[in-house]
Amino acid sequence: MAGFGVHPAVAGHSVVVAGRPPGRRQGAVPNTRERGADVDRVDGVVLPELDGARPNTGLPRSLGLLSLALGVGALVAPDVLARWTGLDDSPQARAALPAIGLRELAPAAGLLRARHPGWWTGSRVAGDAMDLTLLGRALADRCGERRRRVAVTTAVIAGITVVDVIATLRATRARKARERLIRMTVAVTVNTPASEAYRFWRDVENLPRFMTHLAAVRATDLRRSHWIARGPAGRRIEWDAEIVDDQPNRSIAWRSLPGTRVPNAGRVRFVPLPADRGTEVRVQLGYAPPAGGLGRAVAKLFGEEPEQQVRDDLRRFKQVLETGDVVRSDGSPDGISVRQQLHQRPARPLPTGPRR
Repeated sequence: MAGFGVHPAVAGHSVVVAGRPPGRRQGAVPNTRERGADVDRVDGVVLPELDGARPNTGLPRSLGLLSLALGVGALVAPDVLARWTGLDDSPQARAALPAIGLRELAPAAGLLRARHPGWWTGSRVAGDAMDLTLLGRALADRCGERRRRVAVTTAVIAGITVVDVIATLRATRARKARERLIRMTVAVTVNTPASEAYRFWRDVENLPRFMTHLAAVRATDLRRSHWIARGPAGRRIEWDAEIVDDQPNRSIAWRSLPGTRVPNAGRVRFVPLPADRGTEVRVQLGYAPPAGGLGRAVAKLFGEEPEQQVRDDLRRFKQVLETGDVVRSDGSPDGISVRQQLHQRPARPLPTGPRR
């Protein structure tokens, strides 16, 4: 899994800092509830990958309004609609229009509520196919002005069908992407001020010191960077990331650029604890693995569980900040993955001899 690091060289990037809440004196330490509210208040960027925000529903809503208009029109004024479409000479067609109106109202309700748009747009495609079949038969039986009206209606319905198909494909792809998306939140407490933890994270040269799966990071400009990570089974994963929000001593948010093989986004927050007891470093990460759940299962089999990797990275981050280096034990000096464990030497008893 790609690392959750961020590009720290963002001097000059736009910064948003919240003001001090009213009623709090200068230098006072906020309580736990206030600290959480402060972080949420200053974190002005919303990452759909992390926050579960709904995708853009503009097209489904537009189709819902269209279904509503057609449904109401067919129910309230079927004769007028029959005349406009060139079907006013057919008693069967005029009788069928109210039923078509009821059929249109069902997807209208679903699309306007933005619930399961793929299912409702799919039902519209099925209805469009029925309408085109009926209009094709009507077109063959008419001539003159009525034939022209039926032809225009057929062309309009065909265009709407194309839009419905596009909306269905988009909704299906979005649903599959949401199913593949893996989100996690991991936190660690470090015995350093928030400003120190933030500065360390911002320094791109520091990241490989505690992200063992990270091979290299290269800053391409003040906001963007190129990342190379070690994936499962020795694979290398590369992507470009962009800082989308930077609040000094508070939080950093980033997301991968379009075209990334492993789309990902993340946010790290630095929350001061009361009574100078250190800083809570809270990481949110969302990513879509290439092989979905199967890729995650295989990674877990080899000890490369992404959430455990993030926990290990934060543990090493804490050690580097507090001791200046990563503390390694004889039992597990290099991590818990199968590949790492194979290279570790077995535990040995402590040497015996006179103490100095």
